[in-house]
Amino acid sequence: MAKKETINVKGTEITIISQQQKDYICITDIAKYKSDDPAAVISNWMRNRNTVEYLGFWETLYNPDFKPLEFEGFRRDAGLNAFTLSPQKWIDATNAIGLISKSGRYGGTYAHKDIAFKFASWISIEFELYVVKEFQRLKEDELQQKSLEWDLQRTLSKINYRIHTDAIKEHIIPNIVTKEQISYTYAEEADLLNVALFGMTAKQWRDANPNLKGNVRDYATLEQLVVLSNMESINALLIRQKLAQGERLVQLNNVAITQMLSLAGNRNLKGLK
Repeated sequence: MAKKETINVKGTEITIISQQQKDYICITDIAKYKSDDPAAVISNWMRNRNTVEYLGFWETLYNPDFKPLEFEGFRRDAGLNAFTLSPQKWIDATNAIGLISKSGRYGGTYAHKDIAFKFASWISIEFELYVVKEFQRLKEDELQQKSLEWDLQRTLSKINYRIHTDAIKEHIIPNIVTKEQISYTYAEEADLLNVALFGMTAKQWRDANPNLKGNVRDYATLEQLVVLSNMESINALLIRQKLAQGERLVQLNNVAITQMLSLAGNRNLKGLK
């Protein structure tokens, strides 16, 4: 299901949908800035030879299934008095992906952002600049929200790690140990989670990535951070049950695999990306 958002440009509400990791802007909404008959505005735009050429060259660049022979036919006739071209006709004839024709409540013609900006420029250069500005603001807000969600999960992971280390101190560390031994035991338990989730220890990650700052967890995906947070709590429980480290590694690895598979299909988590 496509994700829907809106921006307001000079009093005109413009719908944006995202599908297959691409943004499509409703040019029917953009056309309403110019006329109460947006379909006629889009039709006039598509009759233009420059428009047909732009649409064709864009599809040639980004669409491997585009039909160039049909494009050449439209290109040859564009600009003639009898020439007409609708978004649906263009899509059906050329197998285009740059335009989408939708029906229903949020119906209308949607265009890939590159094409939508071109259409907005044809409507009004000033209006196009406002459209681009509001679109960029929307994307910056989304990026900031994603960063906040990542930071939240990283913080949660650190909080749970304190619970995790308390369990280690209570149930694993012998009564008489040196500071170096305590530190070594903590490092082993942290690496137990690293191996279960990332397939490598912290040192192995640093050796493999000498030019990167931080540690393996700083470069984790949102899904990995969610699973890591859960694994820390589970490991604390397994420690209190006095399970050997090897047994816990197997169980934690099974948890990591199961939860990562589950999160891979989680729609709510995908919406944060």
